[in-house]
Amino acid sequence: MSALDALQDAAERRWVAGWLEGPTWTRYDALPVQPGDAAPDLELPDTSGSKRHLSEYWSAGTAVLIFLRHFGCSCLAERWETLQADLPALAGAGATVVAVCQAEPERALAVATRRGYPFPLLCDPERRAYRAYGLLEGQPAQIVHDFDWKPGDLETAQTMFLGPRRGTERAVVDSPWQLPGEFVVGRGGRIVLAHRYQYCEDFPPRTVMLGAIAAASAP
Repeated sequence: MSALDALQDAAERRWVAGWLEGPTWTRYDALPVQPGDAAPDLELPDTSGSKRHLSEYWSAGTAVLIFLRHFGCSCLAERWETLQADLPALAGAGATVVAVCQAEPERALAVATRRGYPFPLLCDPERRAYRAYGLLEGQPAQIVHDFDWKPGDLETAQTMFLGPRRGTERAVVDSPWQLPGEFVVGRGGRIVLAHRYQYCEDFPPRTVMLGAIAAASAP
């Protein structure tokens, strides 16, 4: 087994453990960061393993900071389709896009290369940045909607997810419950927009993102 295969296998086991247990962080103990607050500036490795501060991306202008679902999620595939169409407009408005994923650098690099992600991809397997930005785990209704999920349901995990998806772009990995989010951060590090997904497909419209970028650039 290659090192990359070993990482993929470990990520699948984390998904299974999370699926069987269910979400564990579904409500706030304190108010999360919101517009007007300083954006948390964590240091995370990029796909080469080099450590990068989030503040690098808003030091010279506005940043769009995107927190991704796990790589096997069909909702992430849908968001990538819409985001590809939006990227030129976001760049034209003066924003730098950077994304955060749950994978280690080796897995993140493989996925970013296959899919052609044109933005920097930072790695947060411990999900420290997800928590710092107040991104909860979704309850079953937010993630699997009307599917009758039950804790400990290994049979469904094996028949619906592991078997059919293993070895494909939709292979399940990392947290099955982590909700994504998208933030617009102005130069100097103040949050202008905090879009925390309320369900898997809760993609922010391009017009909302462009409006926030314009507000971040206003004198």
